[in-house]
Amino acid sequence: MLKTTALRAAAAATAALLTATACSSQRGQDAQDTAAAGACKGQQTTGITDSTIKLGGIYPLSGPASAYGTISKGVSAYFRYVNDKGGIDGRKVRFIVRDDGYQPPKAVEEARRLVEQEKVFAVFQTLGTPSTAAVWDYLGKQKVPQPFVATGASVWGTDHKHPWTIGWQPNYVAEARVYAKYLRDSKPHAKVAVLYQNDDFGKDLLGGFRKALAGSGVKVVAAESYEVTDPSVSAQMASLARSGADVLLDVTTPKFGSQALAADARNTRWNPLHIVNNVASSAAVLRPVGFKNVQGVVSATYFKDPADPRWAKDPEMKTYLKAMHEYAPGTDPADQFNAYGWAVAASLHKALDTMKCPTREGLRDAVRHLKDVKVGLLLPGVTLSTGPGDAFPIETMRLMRFKGERWQLFGKPVDTRKEFGPLAK
Repeated sequence: MLKTTALRAAAAATAALLTATACSSQRGQDAQDTAAAGACKGQQTTGITDSTIKLGGIYPLSGPASAYGTISKGVSAYFRYVNDKGGIDGRKVRFIVRDDGYQPPKAVEEARRLVEQEKVFAVFQTLGTPSTAAVWDYLGKQKVPQPFVATGASVWGTDHKHPWTIGWQPNYVAEARVYAKYLRDSKPHAKVAVLYQNDDFGKDLLGGFRKALAGSGVKVVAAESYEVTDPSVSAQMASLARSGADVLLDVTTPKFGSQALAADARNTRWNPLHIVNNVASSAAVLRPVGFKNVQGVVSATYFKDPADPRWAKDPEMKTYLKAMHEYAPGTDPADQFNAYGWAVAASLHKALDTMKCPTREGLRDAVRHLKDVKVGLLLPGVTLSTGPGDAFPIETMRLMRFKGERWQLFGKPVDTRKEFGPLAK
């Protein structure tokens, strides 16, 4: 009897202890929730609710850079796919796409419409260096996040006066470093001719390339620029051919990339190693020239090519291909620009998941505190990392060479942070 009484007393004591512990734990959780709510108090919640997130994107759906417009289809397909899976943390994404025709004044007009009329949570993706530069002051003053802009200008990671804007893809200086290292290692006495767009995009990559070559035997012997409004680059290519260079670095957007590749193919008396920058390496650029005419062309990348059979059994690639057929019918899933859109949208998803506050300020901070974040369509060894003093999410690339009907990777991943040191203003 005494033993039974003792057991009952012990059980009661245990139950009381568990109840007290549970209550204490709940009080602790409540305190944490209260503290978190306090930390988020006063921050902007425009465009985000418990059930929705409204995002805006500005792309050149028309004009001289319209080949990039399909990126928005990859982004849209990703968000539609995620919405059907329950959304991002239970929130369905509404993605509003605007066309600026690759014209900075139009980009400003569309940014204002997205912010003041549509009341978006963030302007995710403004495409092009000129358009992005045209709107970042306005978005900064409005305190609207401008995450993962579709341009590799190094200024997005070195300008500390614009905390609301950040890039995503490898910056143009990092990409230039990859080409410079390749030439220093494989053609140490190369003579290089450069075709470049006469704006911040072209000058950024060319400047980074020259700097990365300093002290080597590789020399830039000729450089010709073009304007985005020019009808063609035939004259520039003819001039570069007379330089005697054995390497051509092609720093162009898609339309002019196709023209440069075609001019190179037609000139049978000049046969340089042709390096084309990443943003003009899509099949949409190469196909009009004819795959037989672009054999051996070199570029660099950081995400998986949907046309490469090596990724046929890759889980994320299979998901991407199926989703593109379902949510973007009539769109070519093998187009690298569509894969780019999917990958950058998936990256934003990761950032949204890490927000400490479901606010504009929370997203602003989240994209600047990423730690080796893996994204399914990025190449193995390529992750997203940012932190104090480092606002460049991706700085690792791999070289690729066009062979047959597709790009083929070669060499090892090049981490430009390790090879050349951090890029600082």
